[in-house]
Amino acid sequence: MTTLPPLPLTRPKLTSLARQKLPCTPKNLARAQLIKEKDDIDYYLEVNFKGLSKEEVAAYRNSYKKNICVDMLREGYHKSFTELFALMERWDVLREAAKVRSIFWLQKPLEEQPEKLDHFYHYLTRAENAERKEYFEDVYNNLYALACYFNTPEDKWVRNHFYERCFKIAQLIKIDGGKKEAEAHAHMGLLYEEDGQLSEAAEHYEAFHQLTQGRIWKDETGRFLNLLACESLLRTYRLLSDKMLENKEYKQAIRILIKASEIAKEGSDKKMEGEASYYLGLAYLAAGEYETALTVLNTYGKISTDLDDDLSLGRAYEATAKVLQSQGEMKEAIKYLKKVLKIARNNFQNLDIVRASTMLGDIYNEKGYYSKASEYFQQAFDTTRELMNMPLMNETKVHYGIAKAHQLMLTINNCIETADITSLDHLLSWKESRSDIAPDLIIGILNNQQYVLNSCKECEISSFLSVQCHTLLTRASVDRC
Repeated sequence: MTTLPPLPLTRPKLTSLARQKLPCTPKNLARAQLIKEKDDIDYYLEVNFKGLSKEEVAAYRNSYKKNICVDMLREGYHKSFTELFALMERWDVLREAAKVRSIFWLQKPLEEQPEKLDHFYHYLTRAENAERKEYFEDVYNNLYALACYFNTPEDKWVRNHFYERCFKIAQLIKIDGGKKEAEAHAHMGLLYEEDGQLSEAAEHYEAFHQLTQGRIWKDETGRFLNLLACESLLRTYRLLSDKMLENKEYKQAIRILIKASEIAKEGSDKKMEGEASYYLGLAYLAAGEYETALTVLNTYGKISTDLDDDLSLGRAYEATAKVLQSQGEMKEAIKYLKKVLKIARNNFQNLDIVRASTMLGDIYNEKGYYSKASEYFQQAFDTTRELMNMPLMNETKVHYGIAKAHQLMLTINNCIETADITSLDHLLSWKESRSDIAPDLIIGILNNQQYVLNSCKECEISSFLSVQCHTLLTRASVDRC
């Protein structure tokens, strides 16, 4: 968690001389060529340098990696040599394994990367020297500097090695109140999280959170370590709950998300608290506990409103609409989805527009309002075309096609049932062109009949009034035809 300032790398005389000879002699040279090269070096040294020792001559002859190892042993850093030698062996094994898997493996052998070898020598020897004096905080800082230096995708295994070394050393540091131990738990949690071992990651993040409670420790960017612990723990809990929900372990998922929500409240970060409420609400929805889900999602909506966070508010409305749809409250669901559409358009969130339009299309299609369904499915389809998202475009295209087919089927059925000259003309025209049928006056009247009848039912008007209303509308349609 602490970024150390770059230190000037110290090199012994042998290694300094060897760097002047870089790049190193490749391994694949023939023996005769190696002998000739060494003879050339001896001649060059004899002409240009007088009084060089055998060790200095060896610095020119040997590879840089060998000189590093010789220097470590000569200076008495046997532990550093043992650790470096083991890392170099593993480096070669991993490189060869990757070479078999992919022809694009371009990582150089370690002996061809003198800067990395310099860092190994500098920090490993300093760490060993500090360990002899039991200056464990210095040991930790040097090992952590190596972990930071090797924090690249191809060298991540080296970083993880030093994270593990830091974790062991941090247990021995007693003078900082446990700050280094807390940081080490955070690093180990990240290591396991990246490896997909979420339960082990959660254990380390829980220890990280426990050690930072009530502390005002900050990282190099000025952020409180306790807040970072809360964020890391919430992220891991959410990933764990996702797996539980996939396995239909609803109670366990809800239990862990309630714990995450409590931790978020401790962090005094409203946005983080809202996120925890959102995922908890989705878990209640998956478990079929709709009323509880609505309560939790309303909390998320209030927090988003207080923070003036439109995007989070849109997510709250969308999740609430899903709950209402599951309860059969379609009118309320439609209201929330229209709010989502408005927020998404104002913030240019095209994916949100696609999701909300598709959900609205599904609701209207299910209720038999095929014109409305076609309208929203077309919005979703047009938006995916702008995004150039082919899988999503194909999906919305299917929805749009189904709704248009339903709409066309209803129109054709009404024309057949009407059985007059105008309807017959429409049918013949459609058969020739296979395009949309122009809306007919009879279709409009029938739609109005259906609308009024539905309104009568919803307002709980007596069946007598419904029948009278239907009779009047039928007479009106016959008169107008």
